[in-house]
Amino acid sequence: MNDCALGEIEAKFADLIWEKEPLSSGELVKLAEAALGWKKSTTYTVLRRLCQKGLFRNDDGEVRAVMTREEFRAKQSEQFVNETFGGSLPRFLTAFSRGKKLSDEEVDALLRFIDENGKRG
Repeated sequence: MNDCALGEIEAKFADLIWEKEPLSSGELVKLAEAALGWKKSTTYTVLRRLCQKGLFRNDDGEVRAVMTREEFRAKQSEQFVNETFGGSLPRFLTAFSRGKKLSDEEVDALLRFIDENGKRG
């Protein structure tokens, strides 16, 4: 999945699927109509786009997530750090924390993360 960007409406639609999946495409059409005011054709167009992005699949009328919402958000974060900070987590953290004092809990969590994931081997 190269492009993790979703527009606001795509994100709302994806959330509908994540909340109810697995579900039939017919159920999804009804949900999208009720929640977003969409016609059947719009639902299928956006579903196809999200399937092409690798988020969902529609097999024989059953819509399922290929990745969880959390996995998708992790991919989005990774893409953002790669594109904006050249993949450098330290550069991202420096920019993120600039002008903001990290709490003791945040510092402890970062140190734990480094300890658990920063092992060289």
